[in-house]
Amino acid sequence: MAFPSNVKLVEMSPRDGLQNESSDVFGGMVPTKIKLELIHRLSHTGLTHIEAASFVSPKWVPQMADAKEVMQGIKRREGILYSALTPNLKGAANAIAAQANEIAVFSAASEAFTQKNINCSIEESLVRFEPVIELANRHQIPVRGYVSTVLGCPYQGAVEPEVVARVAKQLYDMGCYEISLGDTIGTGTPRNAKLMLEAVSRDVPMSKLAAHFHDTYGQALGNLYAVLEEGISIIDSSVAGLGGCPYAQGASGNVASEDVLYLLQGLGIETGINLDKMIEAGYWISGQLKRKNGSKVALAKGR
Repeated sequence: MAFPSNVKLVEMSPRDGLQNESSDVFGGMVPTKIKLELIHRLSHTGLTHIEAASFVSPKWVPQMADAKEVMQGIKRREGILYSALTPNLKGAANAIAAQANEIAVFSAASEAFTQKNINCSIEESLVRFEPVIELANRHQIPVRGYVSTVLGCPYQGAVEPEVVARVAKQLYDMGCYEISLGDTIGTGTPRNAKLMLEAVSRDVPMSKLAAHFHDTYGQALGNLYAVLEEGISIIDSSVAGLGGCPYAQGASGNVASEDVLYLLQGLGIETGINLDKMIEAGYWISGQLKRKNGSKVALAKGR
């Protein structure tokens, strides 16, 4: 197996990083201007894909209540795709109206997780996305698909690779141009990651698959190395490791973009992203939130 020559990083911090943020600095809600400044700083690092917001009910995700204002307030840079997560048709319509360049839909590979989170089966969750994808197609907007719990579930434990493959294939067949495979609770290990990817890549082209690995158990970089060896060339990450794991109290969640970039540079893999500028953005948002920077590379290099 050979490493890819180039990797696309999908920056998740404005959405996945901030959606569970419970900082008391701003009374709970991170101001819109802070979110926009984060996106602005990230836009100058060389990134080509930033997930900026989530059009969900403020009742369930209060931190994303200003999704419209964020999406419409971005100072857009040519060559960057600004995407939004959308759980249903209403969310998709609002995201499109707010000029999202891409929308994303999400399901899971665990029946227990899907029932617990959205009160339906995996199959029912997928059916709900059909009109969302139809709407996006009418507006010529690409749709990205997420599969959660691909390496473990907080409720049922182990998840079979064949189930992950089946869900990923259904999303791909429905029209999602790219499928992000999420280790939601960060319990995966390199061997399990390879076995899961082996199963999924039989049904979905490797070039259409992304790795979204959380670092809850400190395994994210090892898991990423393992799937890079198999040909993965798209990675989801979050500057400064922003975003905790809601299923493990006090644990880290997203893998830090800076740490991923350092790994890729060490492997001679091109990203087009400036590591120093990414470190600067990570320190800036960490300072705004008054939290420790979650990137080991940033801490080692300093400001």
